[in-house]
Amino acid sequence: MAGGARRKSPVCSSPLWETFQTLWQDKHLLLFKTEYTLLVVSVLWFLEIGINFWVIQKVAYTEIDWKAYMDEVEGVINGTYDYTQLKGDTGPLVYPAGFVYIFTVLYYITNHGVNIRIGQYIFTIFYLITLLLVFRIYYRTKKVPPYIFFFVCCASYRIHSIFVLRLFNDPVAMMLLFAAVNLFMDGYWTLGCGIYSLAVSVKMNVLLFAPGLLFLLLSEFGLIRTIPKLSLCAGIQLLLGLPFLLENPVGYVTRAFDLGRQFMFKWTVNWRFLPEWLFLNRYFHLLLLATHLLVLLLFTFRRWKRSGESIFELLKEPNQRKMPAQKSTVDHMVLILFTSNFIGMCFSRSLHYQFYVWYFHTLPYLLWSGGVKKLAHLLRVLILGLIELSWNTYPSTNSSSASLHVCHLIILLCLWLAPPLPSAPPERHEHTAGKDKRH
Repeated sequence: MAGGARRKSPVCSSPLWETFQTLWQDKHLLLFKTEYTLLVVSVLWFLEIGINFWVIQKVAYTEIDWKAYMDEVEGVINGTYDYTQLKGDTGPLVYPAGFVYIFTVLYYITNHGVNIRIGQYIFTIFYLITLLLVFRIYYRTKKVPPYIFFFVCCASYRIHSIFVLRLFNDPVAMMLLFAAVNLFMDGYWTLGCGIYSLAVSVKMNVLLFAPGLLFLLLSEFGLIRTIPKLSLCAGIQLLLGLPFLLENPVGYVTRAFDLGRQFMFKWTVNWRFLPEWLFLNRYFHLLLLATHLLVLLLFTFRRWKRSGESIFELLKEPNQRKMPAQKSTVDHMVLILFTSNFIGMCFSRSLHYQFYVWYFHTLPYLLWSGGVKKLAHLLRVLILGLIELSWNTYPSTNSSSASLHVCHLIILLCLWLAPPLPSAPPERHEHTAGKDKRH
């Protein structure tokens, strides 16, 4: 060519090629800059499809509760609606009615619970849906660096095991919970409350999010407008439990929502270093409950509530408050909900191995929301690793339980030291906090 000039290839000058060149040049930033969250989580999500299928094909399924679940729902299918008469291999039915309906569907899909492989593929779908919902929360908040999402999915053996090798009901409840959180972020409060109630109907642990949710509802709507949403939650529980309530109301409530249930010492992950007599002692349980409530109150008054605002102001209509009503940010919503659940986990009477899924996907968000600036990336990853190691130590040991509590304490202190999150700018009266999309 004239002058020795060479024409650029059309491929090399295309926008897509230039994007790839930019990503390659900034590849180290790809792992740390939150604007690349969507790209990183998309790649990881597709990788997870292959990982889950590999796990199902190569790692042996372990029977723990699936057969018991199938026996329990089979009793309902055969016409038994008295909850005190429903039981499986591992004991009586202790989950609310939503569990019965969902696992009845799974009972038929899996040929009366016999075709475990189909069940595993269904739980793979549950896992992938859960990841989508979790990744969307992290994408909206843009708080956690993208490299951490590898630890949120691919790196956890225990979480894959809970979903596709054990088929517990805990993942189903958490999938619905994260769906509700996504709806709250988008302003669909009524629908979100309905989905939240469905999650509670699968397993009662979702109630650990309830204090945070109640605070958010009161902040957004005041007491009068919150009551219909709470009534919706209660109404869904009544509707789902109606066949069992009509048969034996006391039996249903005491079994499905048994707050005093005694756990076995041999399965505890968090209290192994205690003597068994103390672990089983009711006064110890009451102490944990009192501490749980005290810490919740401290966070409510000192961390969640705006400085200078009376807690009783939240009971008023937003437009009648002394301080201008402000709409909660997505960060504010997510942090309060996740913190509420985490406090419950810290002071739980016992944590079993499948309970890990109750807070696993929230841990990075909590760690990166802490107020200790010197808590470097490496230390945060170390805390995640120690927590994972504690949950993967079977049977649990004195050191694994103690290290779990130390990690919990560090996260809790960091959350306490975190600066208050800013609220969104106040809205006009006609939009103030009553903005509730229902379509």
